[in-house]
Amino acid sequence: MILPIRTIGDPVLKTPAKPVTEFGGSLRTLADDMIETMYAAPGVGLAGPQVGVSQRLFVFDDGQTGPLFLANPELFDADGEQVAEEGCLSIPGPYYPTSRRATVSCRGQDLDGGPFEITGEGLLARILQHETDHLEGMLFIDRLDDAGRREVLAELRRIELGIVEPRDPRRIADA
Repeated sequence: MILPIRTIGDPVLKTPAKPVTEFGGSLRTLADDMIETMYAAPGVGLAGPQVGVSQRLFVFDDGQTGPLFLANPELFDADGEQVAEEGCLSIPGPYYPTSRRATVSCRGQDLDGGPFEITGEGLLARILQHETDHLEGMLFIDRLDDAGRREVLAELRRIELGIVEPRDPRRIADA
């Protein structure tokens, strides 16, 4: 089932999510629905808060590894820097150069509550950081300076007014 994606201004996006404590059939159904929603959007990652679920979980697919599910993620061993255009399904349309760590490892739990660990570089590292930010109540624009944030919000407004078309998210990987 395709779930509605919450957009900028929705309080759930600015609220730190709670840990996942129950694993089972309902979590598996939620994960399946989130994966279907992510692909339909289209995007490469989708966090619980983006579909109104304030729990520390996300799904992702960088085109190499997934689709995968991760609950209660913790980032570690982050190194280097990469700057690339980044977008967000909760800020539909605009993209902006955003600095992230070039490599990062992430550990958490799989759908059964078992341990799960992954290390990524490039796009996968960006996805892991972007989706974990959502669980902390952060959007990618929160990482931008004031001028960058104003530029993204102005482009979003132009898109909403129909002045410009949103960019094709298949052209730029959208976490």
